[in-house]
Amino acid sequence: INRQQEAQVYNVLANHRISDDIVYISPEKGYKITEYLENSNVCDPENLNEVALCMAKLRSFHQLQLQVPHTFDLFEKIDFYESLWEGQPSIFKDYATTKEKIYALKTLVEQLPKEWCLTHIDAVPDNFLFTETGEIRLIDWEYAGMQDPHLDVAMFAIYSLYEREQVEQLIDAYFVEGCSSEVRMKIYAYIAISGLLWSNWCEYKRLLGVEFGEYSLRQYRYAKEYAAIVQKMINSQEFV
Repeated sequence: INRQQEAQVYNVLANHRISDDIVYISPEKGYKITEYLENSNVCDPENLNEVALCMAKLRSFHQLQLQVPHTFDLFEKIDFYESLWEGQPSIFKDYATTKEKIYALKTLVEQLPKEWCLTHIDAVPDNFLFTETGEIRLIDWEYAGMQDPHLDVAMFAIYSLYEREQVEQLIDAYFVEGCSSEVRMKIYAYIAISGLLWSNWCEYKRLLGVEFGEYSLRQYRYAKEYAAIVQKMINSQEFV
C-alpha cells in the first residue's frame, strides 16, 4: 500500500464529508489518526434499504468527479499478486484457462463507455459507516485511485458474496434511473476481473498461512461465471 497516494486521496476528499475525518496523517511513517465515529454501524449487505442508501452515497461521491495523479490498474494487480506466489502453481487446475478468459475481457472493457475519476476500489459493506446522526461515511481509502467508478459497484457485490439476483438489485440501486445492457455487461466484466484479482490475493495470503475458505473459492467462481455471462451476452448481442 502506497501511503503517499493514500494521503493524496484524503487531501482531495477533505471538506466533502465523504470519508472519515483525518486528525493527523503521516505518509512517510504510515500513521493515520481519524476522528472516532461513535455509535456507528457498518452496512448490512442483506438489508436492501441500507444497501440503497450506500449506493446513493457512492453515486454522489462519484458524481464529484474528483481527480488524483495515480490509477488503480486491475490487470497490473492481477499479475502483481500472481508474482507474489514466487513460482508456486495456483490451487485451481484451470487457472491458466480462466486467466486467459479474464484477459479476453480487457479490450472489451477498454472499448465500453466509462467515466474516469477517483474511485474507492474497496467500496465493500464494511467500509460504509452509518453514523448516529444518520450520515454515511466511507472509510479505508488505501486502494483508491483513478478508475471507472462502476468498478466500485462490482467490488461491493463480490465482497458481499452476492448471487446473480442480488447483483441485479445492487445495480438497480445504484442506477435508480435504469441501467443500459451495455453498462450492466461492463459491471459483469468487472465482477469477473475483480474476482480473479482477489482470488490471486487470497492465494498469496494462503502461502503466508492465512486461509480465506469460502471467500477465496467464491472469488474464483465469480471470475469464471461472470466471464461466461459476458461472453454469452456478446455472442447473443444482448448489449446492443
